[in-house]
Amino acid sequence: MDSHSGKCLAVDLTTRRAEIRPLPQDLLRLCLGGVGLGTRLLAEWVAPGTPPLSPDNAIVFASGALAGTMAPCSSNHATVTKSPLTGFLSTSVSSGHWSLSLKRAGYDALIVTGAAESPDYVFVDDEIVHFNAAGHLWGMTTQRTSEEIRRHHGDDRVRVAAIGPGGERQVSYACIDDGYPLSHRGGAGAVMGSKKLKAIAIRGTQAMAVHDLHRLEKASLALNARARTAPVAKNRQSTALDCLLAVNKQGALPTRNFRESCFKGTAKLAGKDDSGYRVVKVSACPSCPIACRGLLQAADGPYAWAATTLDYQTLAALGPQCGIDNMPAILKAAELCQQYGLDTVSTGGCIAWAMESFERGLLAGEDAGGIDLSFGNADALIEMVKQIGERKGIGHLLAEGTRRASAKLGRGSEQWAMHSKGLEISGCDPRGSEDQALPLAVGLGAESDDCWLCLDSTTDRRSNPGSRNKAREDQATLFDSLLLCRQSEDCFHDFLSEAADLYAAATGVGLSPTELERTGERITTLKKSFNIREGWKRSDDCLPPRLLEVAASARKGKAGELAEAKLKAMLDDYYEARGWTAEGLVPHQKLRELGLDGPPAMGKGK
Repeated sequence: MDSHSGKCLAVDLTTRRAEIRPLPQDLLRLCLGGVGLGTRLLAEWVAPGTPPLSPDNAIVFASGALAGTMAPCSSNHATVTKSPLTGFLSTSVSSGHWSLSLKRAGYDALIVTGAAESPDYVFVDDEIVHFNAAGHLWGMTTQRTSEEIRRHHGDDRVRVAAIGPGGERQVSYACIDDGYPLSHRGGAGAVMGSKKLKAIAIRGTQAMAVHDLHRLEKASLALNARARTAPVAKNRQSTALDCLLAVNKQGALPTRNFRESCFKGTAKLAGKDDSGYRVVKVSACPSCPIACRGLLQAADGPYAWAATTLDYQTLAALGPQCGIDNMPAILKAAELCQQYGLDTVSTGGCIAWAMESFERGLLAGEDAGGIDLSFGNADALIEMVKQIGERKGIGHLLAEGTRRASAKLGRGSEQWAMHSKGLEISGCDPRGSEDQALPLAVGLGAESDDCWLCLDSTTDRRSNPGSRNKAREDQATLFDSLLLCRQSEDCFHDFLSEAADLYAAATGVGLSPTELERTGERITTLKKSFNIREGWKRSDDCLPPRLLEVAASARKGKAGELAEAKLKAMLDDYYEARGWTAEGLVPHQKLRELGLDGPPAMGKGK
């Protein structure tokens, strides 16, 4: 099977051994790669009920058929593990040179199990694996860790995925930094920290082979050309602030811990000339013609020189959610999140919960460490990020996530803990955009894009909410398993046909558009099945009480409200559209239809 190596590298930190194992072609065809392959491998390597921070939990890094080829927007990999934040599946997709190094080292997947006795980092040098002591790296930020490892090996081709102090201290929503803006949600960094694994460095030097180079070149050139056309160019130029303004206008911008759905401070944030920041440069991931990453830098004031790439979700979480209209402070908070290795969305959500608890008198005096946690206090935002990353003061409580933090604090604070299954809700209030209610409630994994933005007009509004969500979810799953960036969606005229063509050109395996669509459903069902075995029940597909019981303020005097009965009807439609039971369970017949009822394609073994 061209493009795929058919090999998986299994690393056991307990024994400090590594083994190359075969990946059957049937498994690769069944799950494609990325999130699909990673989920299947995790299900086979991790026993049901395994605690997320146990040495028996695994982290799977999965590549795809198109990574390392000329296919645009394909330099990605998926990270899959059992989330310490939710107890369910955690999947995320990241892009960059580390993704390419994994593929060029000759692996379709890398599975990490066990736990080291003392801090280690793993260096994968093509087929040779080194286990190196990392005590001298422990406590370093993610960026400095990467720099030190590259300096030690004396080769810029060495690419590093590292955790920061947040992961070391097992903050439940800690991230892995692979050199690009943090996109991992669900706590994969905490899992690495529990294994005392500081970093995974890879040097991949092997050449890539594809089945039909001419066919792949033709398809790739067409997509690259479309990336320069007006619709895609417009999206490329769209910034996080443009999204913020649009969602705010729609009355769906989470503000002050979802107490409101409009933020007056958006006008101040959008005033580039007098908001104290500048755009330093715009960059692109390898193989990407879209270039959607803008590096912003604070220009003056107490946070001068703070710089980071700011996406919409980060801006919404650290800004309006916490009542902050100070852009330099938001940039500083986001920069600190990257240094500590923290998911910005969960960080902002936890701080917003703490701010509301403070204003209600539940976190006062010594409980708040003498900090004024009022909404809008930029200095408090910065201090809270530091305390979370270091697990000091109130940061020790917030490091557990809003679900566990509110359970410990009690006194009704659970009512304003804004999470679904333990994962903090990202930047769209479903009371202002009902199309977001179902994906937020269902949330099969801890994806970075767990909220399809409110302005999505690509779905057929004539279909019922369940069918619409199924279609969007399965297509997003295909993007994350083929490992094509979702930002490239507008480059496709007919996604299923063109994606099938790219896949066939790379691998030599022909999948019809219908078969590819079925594969998306298969992988989504596989993710669901993992959560069911971990104890999922219908009551877990829910939203916080505030979103179902309290109307949100909106512009022009309109009120956004989402009734519990309406969400129940949406869930009924969704389960029916998927062919699941009324309780949301997957019947054996459905598993058989999707080819998921057979024996594991690759057992863990010894």
